[in-house]
Amino acid sequence: MFPKNAWYVACTPDEIDEKPLGRKICGEPIAFFRGADGKAAAVEDFCPHRGAPLSLGKVVDGKLVCGYHGLEMGCDGKTIAMPGQRVRGFPPIRSFPVIERYGFIWIWPGDPAQADPAKLHHLEWAENPDWAYGGGLYHINCDYRLMIDNLMDLTHETYVHSTSIGQKEIDEAAPATKVEGDHVVTSRFMENIKAPPFWRMAMRANGLDDEADVDRWQICRFSPPSHVMIEVGVALAGKGGYNADPQYKASSIVVDFITPETETSHWYFWGMARNFKAHDKALTASIREGQGKIFGEDQEMLERQQQNLLLYPERNLLKLNIDAGGVQSRRVIDRLLAEERGAAAPASTTAL
Repeated sequence: MFPKNAWYVACTPDEIDEKPLGRKICGEPIAFFRGADGKAAAVEDFCPHRGAPLSLGKVVDGKLVCGYHGLEMGCDGKTIAMPGQRVRGFPPIRSFPVIERYGFIWIWPGDPAQADPAKLHHLEWAENPDWAYGGGLYHINCDYRLMIDNLMDLTHETYVHSTSIGQKEIDEAAPATKVEGDHVVTSRFMENIKAPPFWRMAMRANGLDDEADVDRWQICRFSPPSHVMIEVGVALAGKGGYNADPQYKASSIVVDFITPETETSHWYFWGMARNFKAHDKALTASIREGQGKIFGEDQEMLERQQQNLLLYPERNLLKLNIDAGGVQSRRVIDRLLAEERGAAAPASTTAL
């Protein structure tokens, strides 16, 4: 139910700087660590000696040492040595292609021969000094596609996030969805409204009158396998909205990397990239704290939704116009899964 021939965010660099990290990605238990050259590496989290998790060991001179009996593993999954034993004839365990880029460590859980670094999406904000980024990680017990649904339909903000980014005008502005190859874009624009609390804070931070009427936008962009970038912001009303000069607006990109763990759980790497007051670390920390609370509000809803779907698997859910972004994103995922299996994509198997 998740494409494997793709790049997923596995962890952040600091998670493997001091010791190995064990994390399940797309159903695969994987141990992450740094080799002798300091480069990130990933192998099965399985010691070929007795099956112990290698992530419970330690790294010595770039070798992953099992914490059970001291078997040393290389970055390529081959055994190197073990105290008092001959182990070089052991069959290798699986190793995975990884890339460290844009402040994340990415993994390709599928066919290594297809792991082309050029297939990793370019993230302009991650390499531009005029942008600042702050984010975090949640472990969420639901199908990763439910999170994609959530992010591609922001109507829920009015209800789930009523005290921060939600407002009734979201309900009143119809979204528009289009498909561009493997990408899905859902847009919503609101004009001559008052900014909600979170955006009032952002306006003040950028020297704008937070009592002024604004034009607001939300542009959700899905990219396979499961990434959603959302352009959001407000501009003083009548100054051009999304295209307004930077002096009249506060805008950012909500960054969502959704990495499946199992069929009913995922790792959610969230954050916000902004191009105003980029060097204000206090503002970055404040936005990160506020955004973290907002995403935390989604967690209970999504996990309880998953419980209901498991309890009533025979029920078909309704699809409305506001669900178009999620439906189309799932169709892209279905097609990629079918291509991996070497079959034609089914005509209509997507269910919310």
